[in-house]
Amino acid sequence: MNISERKKIPAAPTLAATGNLLSSVAPPSELPNFITSSIAPVAEHQTEPTEIAQNVSELTKSQDVTPIPMDVSPQTPDTFSPVIPLAKGQPTLSVRSPEESDTIQSPEPSHDYTPDVDRIGDIMPGSGLMTWVKGAVSGGGLLQKVAEKAKSSVDSMITTLDPQMKEYLRSGGDFHVVVASDKDIKVSPVREAFQTVFGKATVVGEAAHSDVTATQPVGYASAYAAAKQRIAHIRSSSASVNNNVPVVAIESFLHEAIADRWYEVSLIVLTQPSLDIELHVQSQGTPVPAAAALAARDSTPADYEHAQTGYSTTIGRIMADNLQVAHTEWQQASTGVSRREALLLAARSLAGSYRNILAISAAQP
Repeated sequence: MNISERKKIPAAPTLAATGNLLSSVAPPSELPNFITSSIAPVAEHQTEPTEIAQNVSELTKSQDVTPIPMDVSPQTPDTFSPVIPLAKGQPTLSVRSPEESDTIQSPEPSHDYTPDVDRIGDIMPGSGLMTWVKGAVSGGGLLQKVAEKAKSSVDSMITTLDPQMKEYLRSGGDFHVVVASDKDIKVSPVREAFQTVFGKATVVGEAAHSDVTATQPVGYASAYAAAKQRIAHIRSSSASVNNNVPVVAIESFLHEAIADRWYEVSLIVLTQPSLDIELHVQSQGTPVPAAAALAARDSTPADYEHAQTGYSTTIGRIMADNLQVAHTEWQQASTGVSRREALLLAARSLAGSYRNILAISAAQP
């Protein structure tokens, strides 16, 4: 076979050669008939639309049947948008019949309803959380402690930013104390101590002088006599100070514990005649060199009228001149503990003892 013969494509068979393709298919069989005999006469002949309408009207008149109107308006199918999903927690509407829709109503939140905490326990006896909250609020338990802690934190922040606000925040109340001195180095430690112990207290200072002892008392007895005179001066000169008001006096003195071992100590005395209270507290002693005590004694004139009770020159002036500091700062420069810190600790001890005595007096019939 040559190349020209291989390239020839046989011709497609024609219809005349093969005949009709459907001629070999058997004719369709008869379809099954599902029409009953009662409906068969209707299917045998066609009825005009007008005749159907007349037959329906006559049937409704004879049987008093009210025709049901049919809604043939096109229904808009629900659309779904995957871009905007339903909000989380949004309730979905369930399909109900008209009868169920009339009797069952979906609950709607009421914005005007305020729950009554006092009645929650009656409505829900098993509501343990609400019972606990109610008890914590009314009984002064955990919530009250949290509130007090928050208030204390706020007060601490305010006093840290402005230390002078401490006196304003803690002043007030029914507790009133008078200090027999107008010097802040004596008044401020007593105020802080009583406000720490009693929570709120009004502590004020008034000037009071002592002329029965030496300028620098030596020994406990001399300091006590000077403190008692300061208290007596306050009670006699101030009209606002009666026997129910506690008065505090502070007096510093030199104390020779053993030979040539001197200490500067502060005596704090509190009196309240209405309860027959008199308390004594001593502060921490500050060591004083023997040479400084000897210099104070040598500087006192021989004819000094109060020579039996002490010296005419204070030990603070001598120590301040030697240390080149102010006379109120020599304790800090000498030992690292200021006089105010020593007075504060002693005043807190005094306030604590005074509080215990008041509690015992209140408990007695």
